[in-house]
Amino acid sequence: MDSSTQSPPPVANLELKARLLILLLVLLLLGSVVYVLVARGAFERTQQVVLVADDSEGVVVGMDLTFSGFPIGRVGRIELSDDGNARILVDVPRKDAHWLRTSSVFTMESGLVGGTRIRAFSGVLTDPLLPDGAVRRVLRGDAKAEIPLMVASVRELVSNLSSMTGPDAPLSGSLRNVQTATEKLNGPGGGLGLLFGNDADARKIITTLDRTNALLTKLDGLTLKADGLATKTDVLISNADRQVFGPSGVLGDAQATVIQLNGLLADARTSLKKVDAVLLEAQAIGANTREATTDLSALRAEVEGSLRKVEHLVNEINRKWPFARDTELKLP
Repeated sequence: MDSSTQSPPPVANLELKARLLILLLVLLLLGSVVYVLVARGAFERTQQVVLVADDSEGVVVGMDLTFSGFPIGRVGRIELSDDGNARILVDVPRKDAHWLRTSSVFTMESGLVGGTRIRAFSGVLTDPLLPDGAVRRVLRGDAKAEIPLMVASVRELVSNLSSMTGPDAPLSGSLRNVQTATEKLNGPGGGLGLLFGNDADARKIITTLDRTNALLTKLDGLTLKADGLATKTDVLISNADRQVFGPSGVLGDAQATVIQLNGLLADARTSLKKVDAVLLEAQAIGANTREATTDLSALRAEVEGSLRKVEHLVNEINRKWPFARDTELKLP
């Protein structure tokens, strides 16, 4: 028989090797399954958090619950409650459960780009831990839901702008008025022409201002003259005070003269008292009339001398203190 037609020799223990290969494949498959389960935390101790939302659109089983950008939990089941709200059951490993507190806030965000994200925020990490099976309301933020409202707002804004910028709109009239006012401001009258509406009244105001400036200039000159006059008046008053009230002034001489006059008047009073006493004696003693008459004549001569002195002092006062007064003296 030819060697090319001969069959290969049989493999020793072929059945045993096949069984071992199948067993190895099964072990590899089981190891992969166990690895996947371990990697997904199937054998890890967890606690459950129930998140209640109005709508669970975009939420799928296996979605992560993130805290500060790190996954700390996974959505295990989604169910519909009796009141029509969506209940999202999240499994959180025990080792990461300390990030969730009783004051934690949960949000579900749906952006324009990308899928839905569930986030947890814990502002005060010293609050008590969130218990197992706690039910929390989810704050939903859907940017896609705002698009129709934004489109309606933009449409309304464009309509308002169109009505504002139309030829008959109040804004156009206001702009025309502003342009007219600007032209008047740039005109000859300037701001006064804009204020009064015509150039004639503006020129009158300018003329009035010029006259006012001229009047103020004259008033300044009069003020300077008044200041000079006041200065001269002060000098005259100072000289008068020095002449009248100074050490050698008229007032000092008048005071000395008044003192002398008071002395002479006191002498006159004394003499008059003597005359009264003599008259009383004259009335009491009728027999000695001649002697009393002689004494009376002497006393009268003394009184007349005193009066002449008083008259001389009064004349001296009139000479030094020129004031009009009655200088007549009447004898008793």
